[in-house]
Amino acid sequence: MTRQVRCKRIYLPPERSDGRRVLVERLWPRGVSRERAAIDAWPKSVAPSNALRRWYGHDPRRWPTFRQRYLDEIRDNPAVAELLASVDRGPMTLVYAARDEPGNGAQVLTAYLNATRRRL
Repeated sequence: MTRQVRCKRIYLPPERSDGRRVLVERLWPRGVSRERAAIDAWPKSVAPSNALRRWYGHDPRRWPTFRQRYLDEIRDNPAVAELLASVDRGPMTLVYAARDEPGNGAQVLTAYLNATRRRL
């Protein structure tokens, strides 16, 4: 059975349907306790690099370039491959802090994982 990866903001309450909650940020989100976040994994290396994150600065004009650069970063990332391999173990939700919807790395990573799963 092929499962879809979902994503949602960390500031929304955890739900049973989230399944495995994976934080995909390099920095812990402000104002959220670890208990309230209910994070099962935090593979920091799947988040956009610090240089890319700073360059992007959530500027909508830079979104297309950010998206492509981030895809280039994740294609050969072993931590992303591990996430991909774990999708069939049950539901997975990538959790992020950014306000931008669309326009954040978690959405790029979610789309990448789902598209890669379909090709397998």
